[in-house]
Order: sequence, then structure tokens, then C-alpha cells
Amino acid sequence: MGTYDRLTALDASFLHLERPEYPMHVGAVSVFEGEPFFDENGRFKINEVRELVLSRLPLLPRFRKKLMSVPYDQGRPIWIDDDNFDIAYHVRHTALPKPGSWEQLVALATRVEELNLERERPLWELWFIEGLEGGHVGLVQKTHHSLVDGVSGVDVATILLDITAEYTPPVVPEWEPERAPVPSQLLIDSLRERATEPAEIVRSIRGALRGPRRAISRATRMSRAMSTLVSRDAVAPQTSLNARSGRHRRLAVVRIPLDDVKRVRRALPGTVNDVILAGVGGGLERLLTSRGEDVEGVRLRVFCPVSVRADSDTPTLGNKVSAMFVPLPIGHIHPAERLAEIHETTKDLKEREQAVGAEFLIGLTQYIAPTLMSMGTRIAHRQPFFNLICTNVPGPQFPLYLMGARLLEAFPIVPLTRNLTVVVGILSYDGTLHFGLYADRDACPDVEVLAAGIEDAFGELLKVAAESADTGDTH
Repeated sequence: MGTYDRLTALDASFLHLERPEYPMHVGAVSVFEGEPFFDENGRFKINEVRELVLSRLPLLPRFRKKLMSVPYDQGRPIWIDDDNFDIAYHVRHTALPKPGSWEQLVALATRVEELNLERERPLWELWFIEGLEGGHVGLVQKTHHSLVDGVSGVDVATILLDITAEYTPPVVPEWEPERAPVPSQLLIDSLRERATEPAEIVRSIRGALRGPRRAISRATRMSRAMSTLVSRDAVAPQTSLNARSGRHRRLAVVRIPLDDVKRVRRALPGTVNDVILAGVGGGLERLLTSRGEDVEGVRLRVFCPVSVRADSDTPTLGNKVSAMFVPLPIGHIHPAERLAEIHETTKDLKEREQAVGAEFLIGLTQYIAPTLMSMGTRIAHRQPFFNLICTNVPGPQFPLYLMGARLLEAFPIVPLTRNLTVVVGILSYDGTLHFGLYADRDACPDVEVLAAGIEDAFGELLKVAAESADTGDTH
């Protein structure tokens, strides 16, 4: 039987979810210092940039691979080498009329991000944009979610970037694509694989039953974790956040110093993630209140992806994530009370290992026929279980460079689904939390209200933390 680089069920689910109006790629808008990108005649060194990317691709072999479907949809797709791989297609160069403003960069970035990636090619693109004010260079990045999750996405950026400004032009190694399998053989191997995988499950269960004490312990742990997913609060409250979204987007950003978040964490009970959720909660209260919605006693249900990637997995691609569903109080509540409630909730969910239960459910999809999985992921577009996705990815807290040009800031972009009108992506880099608020252009025209609300919420938390320190209240 042939061995294939096959998509996991979770990776494949992002392909099934994708529609023309709902691209399923993760992205980012970044800004670099500009000078190192230009030659002595002022021309952008796009060929040198492409050579740099080519030189790093041996560390990212899937970035030269495209999808191949199994005949009659009898198995999850596989990755095969693209024998027509063209680096100029994937690494692109464009310009804004000088001096290009931040608003113009965002308008261009959202237009680029609205378009689906071509399934016939490797599922990623980099767009370098010159002409920004201050001589800066923008970078719009898009990578299909089936190829990479948020955490390994940071690994990808780290591979492309350097930790010093010193730059030596790379040597580009030779590359020969491997021949793709014959479709008929792929079909046979996939059917055989599907027949044997359930047998592996049975063998695993038998093995667990040979150690009853261990099996009981595992079952108890899983039961405790699953109970957090099927509670009476499992269905999210109805708000305008979950209206029907279309195909056009807008992006708003927020910058919060990481030291401010740590100052709040030291003065009040809670983790860095708890403080971040409290700031987002304050912003959501502002947004929904401005829309005339009653927020008293409302607890939104927030989907927070959790990495289950082991250190040994780095820097492999693919999705290794689970989830936590966090009730987020947004009623008229004191910032310290909001943070305290979030802290108690997340502490309880971690103790009961909710992410373990979610990972178990995700893992079960490995054994679901692709046709059924396709139906299931379409239903996910109408899911009633959460109001918002909030993903927080820790990045490096030191400067990174591309061809000697310093990366100044980077804002993540997380895809929307059919009934999500806004998502919150957060990347911490070099001492700053960069919030990317990605919203439906028509259903969420007031995303800037959310951005201002988040900024003010962190300001309020910082003020409360300072008052707590002044009074000597360390909780």
C-alpha cells in the first residue's frame, strides 16, 4: 500500500467549509522597514525576495504541494508535489500610490484576503506592497487553514524571517518534484486504509481494557472533560454578532502594549489570556450597547482555539488544535469583576480539561466517511454553539527581520463563517498585542466601535490595577 501525505480530518474540514463567500485561509497584514528591499536605483528587489523564499522551502515542503482528491471522494485528499510550481505566482509584488496610507494598505489587504486561493496550486500567497508612507513595505499573507493553523503559522513566519538584521543572499537548492500516484491506485489504497483504521481503534480499546484501572482513569478524565461541552449553557445567546455574513470584509486593528497586560495580571487575579478576554469583553459590551441590545446578565460564548501541538511537532504544518468555550460576561459589570469571573471560569475549564474533550471529538472525525464529513462541516456554518472566535497566538518578543528589514507590526486575519460577522485574532510580537478584528462589511459596519471599546477596556483595567496597587490590595 502506498504511503501518502494525507490531510487529517480537521485539515480536510476547512476545505469542505470553504465557499466563494467564505474563504478558509488565515492571513496577516504586516509592515516592514522599507530600505533593505530596494536596490541603488530604487527598484524593489522582488527576485531576491523570491530567491529567499525558495531557499527556505525545504523546511516547508508542503508549500510546494497541491491537493489531489481521491476518486469518487472515497478518502481524504493527499498532498502531492506541484510539477508546475511557480514562485512568481506565490510571491507577488504590487504598489500603492505614494505616499500610501494605512487605510489604503488595509483596503488592498482586505480585497486580497476576500479572494479564495486556487485549489490547483499550493495554497498560499505572499503579496509585497511598496509605496507606504515613511518608506515602509507592507506584506499581505494568506495560507489555507487546511495547510496551517495559527500556532504553526507563527513557525512559518519564523522560518522565513531572521533574528538579526545581518543578511546573506541564500543559495537556492535544486528541487525535483515527485511523481503523483495513479488515481486508480490511490483509490485502492484509500479504501484499504479506511478498512484498516477502524481495526486499529478496536485494538486500542482492547489494549486499554487489559489495564482496567488505567481504562477507568481515562474514562473518568474524558467524562469530566466532555461534561463541560454538553452543559445547559452549550447553546450561545442570540445576538447581532451571529447574523448572516456575506463575501465582503473590513479590518480594524488595535495595539495594546504587552507590559500593560502583565501589569494588570500582577495586580489582579488572572492569567494573560484572562486579561485579554476581559479586554475583548469590554469591547463587545460597547459594541452591542451601541446597537441598542440588552446586555444585562448576558454571557457570550467565545470559541478559543487551544494548541495541542507538542514541542516535537514544531515546525510541522497542519492543524493540531482543540478548543475551549468560554462564557464571557459583557453586561454592565466592573472590569475587575469581569476579569475575576473569567479567571474562575477558565480555571475550572482547565481543571476539567475541556480542551481534552474537544480534541477527542475532533479526533473521532478521522473515521468518518468524507461524504458525511462534508455534510457535517456545512452544518457547522450554521452552528449555534458560540458567538465569537477569539484566537490568541504568542509570537516572539524580539524583533524579526526579512532581508535585513525589521518587521514593525503584524495583524492576524482569521476567516469568518456563515453566521459569524466578526472574529478577533491576536498576535503578540515584540512587546505588543496586535489585534486583527476581521468583520463582514455589511453586517458589521461598526467594527471600529469594537476596536475603540477594546482599547478603552484595557485602559480601564490598567486604571483598576493601578488603584489596586496603590491601596496595597494584591488579592
